[in-house]
Amino acid sequence: MRDTLRDAQRVVVKVGSTTLTRSSGRLDPSRVERLVNEFCDLLDDGKEIVCVSSGAIAAGLGPLRLERRPKDMPTLQAAAAVGQSHLMDAYASAFEARGRVCGQILVTRADFIHRQQYVNALNTFRRLITLGAVPVVNENDTVAIDEIRFGENDLIAALVANLVRADLLVLLSDVDGLHRGGGDVVDEVERITPDVLKLAGGSSSEFGSGGMRSKLDAARIATASGVPVVIAKFGSRSLTRVLEGKQVGTLFHPAPDKLTSRKAWIAYATHPKGRVLVDAGATTAITERKRSLLAAGVRGVEGSFVPGDSVEIVDDGGTAVARGLVGFSSEELERIAGLDSAAVKRLGIGAREVVHRDELVVL
Repeated sequence: MRDTLRDAQRVVVKVGSTTLTRSSGRLDPSRVERLVNEFCDLLDDGKEIVCVSSGAIAAGLGPLRLERRPKDMPTLQAAAAVGQSHLMDAYASAFEARGRVCGQILVTRADFIHRQQYVNALNTFRRLITLGAVPVVNENDTVAIDEIRFGENDLIAALVANLVRADLLVLLSDVDGLHRGGGDVVDEVERITPDVLKLAGGSSSEFGSGGMRSKLDAARIATASGVPVVIAKFGSRSLTRVLEGKQVGTLFHPAPDKLTSRKAWIAYATHPKGRVLVDAGATTAITERKRSLLAAGVRGVEGSFVPGDSVEIVDDGGTAVARGLVGFSSEELERIAGLDSAAVKRLGIGAREVVHRDELVVL
């Protein structure tokens, strides 16, 4: 599997805060320069690079004379506002020194939730790459909250990898891969199972918000989209060595049956507005027989939603087994829960699928 990474053309690289800063938390321009030089060498070899960069908050600590990452949200966002310009100045200067151009793209998870914004973002990425510019994607920490609290920069990297149809996602940080209980690095993971998730620990740095669990979640999203993932430690041309097929970090295999771009968007970029509780027969129909969800299999409704919203489909045990775009409002669905198509039609609501199989993803 490692050998196939040599053929990766479009590569999304996510860099963590500790990759770009000193131990004090101040931005280290020499690290940015080293990273960009490696990017440019790969670009010279014909690769396409998209960089998803953390570090705005950490870069703002020094200029604001903050000794450590603050805990309150206003100060975190203030640090991001100050640090963002310092971070991008470092990137722009490093790329210009190599005769190349980078373009900043600020995103939040909401930009992936709304379909039109998703398409607009894709068009922007495509054009930047066509023009020879390197997209540098940053979480818009000055207005977003979830990204700051939960380290969703890893999640955004996975969504970007799916969005741009990347051949590989590399998550660079201060850890050299996924570790077993004894401390050895796991070389390859064919499938992210509950046992694999148990190997995840917390964040290893006071300057970063993500941990191994967020990286595994990102790997799960990207591999489900058919994108292989490598978690590796930044340093000594580690990215280049990954693309040479060397044994660096932990490699996660892509799923054999990858989701389409739209289904990956439904599964991982949308935010469920409610839950649809279904019986055992409906669970089997949608998870094993790949059928649409019909009203007859619905036992109950939680939350408030309208047609087209994302909902979770939950089995008798309370486990979310699927996610999809619902065809009815929550009020309508409460009225028709458990009814067959003929009964639904007699109510004048319209005998259609609750969630059509083309708008449904089994989790």
